Amino acid sequence: MSRISVRGFAVASATAVTTVGAVVGVASGDTLPSNDNFEATAADTTLLADIPVGQQAQVQTASLTQQADAQAYAADATAKKSAEESARLQAAKDAKSKKESAEEKAEAEAKAAKAAKAAKEAKEREKEESQVASRSASRDASSFSPQGSYSVAEVQAMARQMIPGDQFQCFSNIVNHESTWNYKASNPSSGAYGLVQALPGTKMSSAGADWQTNPATQIKWGLNYMNERYDSPCGAWQFWQANNWY
Repeated sequence: MSRISVRGFAVASATAVTTVGAVVGVASGDTLPSNDNFEATAADTTLLADIPVGQQAQVQTASLTQQADAQAYAADATAKKSAEESARLQAAKDAKSKKESAEEKAEAEAKAAKAAKAAKEAKEREKEESQVASRSASRDASSFSPQGSYSVAEVQAMARQMIPGDQFQCFSNIVNHESTWNYKASNPSSGAYGLVQALPGTKMSSAGADWQTNPATQIKWGLNYMNERYDSPCGAWQFWQANNWY
């Protein structure tokens, strides 16, 4: 009966059994040994028939265990490599996402800053236009013919012609509180006088010598005062509401 060689089996016995190197080399794809060395190599080869029958099962089991260990090691290496590649791809994805988020945030902040700047500029232009309008009365005090006396309705009509439309209500609110549209209103304790209660009343002489009797002169002076001190009658009214004076 021919003997069967043990290919790749590592024998686990009390007497050490060697691994079949030559045959293992062939199994793994190595070049066959030359004719000169084959017999020498064969001499080192452990044959299954050379192993006692009682130990053959142990040899086969040990070989299978060794193969299973090798396969498990290869599987672990493959899994480790796959995990590292997945981690690398995820890190690259996270970095890209983080970069995109940062760019989006920067873009949103830039847009917000631009919008805030535009709103501020628009507000400043509106304020400047309002100031210009407030300073540009549609009719000057000198265009009204002097009268001996004026009713409240007449004084208010004069004011509407002299005060810009968007500022008239604010001007009217102040005059209502200060003099109830009485151009001769006088405060004996303070010396305030006229529609806007100039203090002292003589201040209104800068608008005209007839400041005591001409409502148009008082309106002119009051409008100039509000524009210069508060930018507009509405600015003056806002201050008045907070302080009860202006």
